[in-house]
Amino acid sequence: MPTTATIGRPLGAALGRQEREVLHSIGCGLRDDEIAAALGVPEDTVAGHVARILAALGLRDRSAAIVHAFDCGLVVPGRGPRTAGPAPGGGRVAGPKVRISALGPLRAWADGRPLKPGHPRQQAVLAALALSAGRAVSRRQLLDGVWGTEQPATNVVPVYVYRLRKALRVGDGPHALIEHGPYGYRLVPGAAEVDVARLERLAAEAGAAVRADDPAEAVRLCSQALDLFRGEPLAGLPGPLAELERVRLTELGISLGQRRAQSRLRLGRLAEATAELSALSVAHPLHEPVAAMLMGALSRGGRQADALAVFDRTRRRLADDLGVSPSRMLRGTYEMIRRGDEAGLGRTGNAS
Repeated sequence: MPTTATIGRPLGAALGRQEREVLHSIGCGLRDDEIAAALGVPEDTVAGHVARILAALGLRDRSAAIVHAFDCGLVVPGRGPRTAGPAPGGGRVAGPKVRISALGPLRAWADGRPLKPGHPRQQAVLAALALSAGRAVSRRQLLDGVWGTEQPATNVVPVYVYRLRKALRVGDGPHALIEHGPYGYRLVPGAAEVDVARLERLAAEAGAAVRADDPAEAVRLCSQALDLFRGEPLAGLPGPLAELERVRLTELGISLGQRRAQSRLRLGRLAEATAELSALSVAHPLHEPVAAMLMGALSRGGRQADALAVFDRTRRRLADDLGVSPSRMLRGTYEMIRRGDEAGLGRTGNAS
């Protein structure tokens, strides 16, 4: 998870040219083997770059690196290695666009009318296509992403795609939402609006607002992005891809909440920021950066005892649920509050 000190941090000289390319590819959702093929280097070289990127930027895992790639403007939603050009023949869909929502249980609509994408495994296939940002997804990638180790005995992917085409057809024309080309399946470009793409676009714009020192605009954009969530992303969908995307999108939502709270603090709206961080801490009790930000906000409001209580509560949960001690960052926040080091707390809680 990114610490509050790394949210929105510029890359600067921390990364070399190839490491920036690797971070860009991670942000676009590529696996290590895909990055290795794109850069023409061994896969273990990519793994080494990933480890150095996480260490250099103070990030805990790959999900945090994806969020950071968007936050620092390295990745622009809808552009990058996973974005393909028009397929031969340039398929287009006549009639109204299909809207697909993955920021909660998977839902689809056409012209305000709800569509029925089928059972959870079939929905997971649609989610894989909707989250590919225009890139073709091969049958093997769908099998691995949706079925994982529970591979079906027969080639069911074309069957599921056929059913989805029927379920998602709009208007009376012959055009289908899903097309097939030499590299696999994808949603016809421009035929669908996916809420995740809008979320990522708003997150990138919010990051730009923070870098431009415009906290009011950052609050507005973060609010628009957070309003897109309807619960747990891809709730109930099976498969490794859905699980990874749940983690990534949940982390992005937390990051947006942190950014909005920090921007509210910049605007002097301490009560709103404290309430937001309190709710985030309840929803994500093991998230140490959120706990640290909440402790800092409570301390700024003269509630040092409550701030120290947050530390104790988080320490117990970390020990009970994960068997670990608080991180250096959280312990440092605790010590600064005990010493009354308000200047140090300001530096620790700065998400801009």
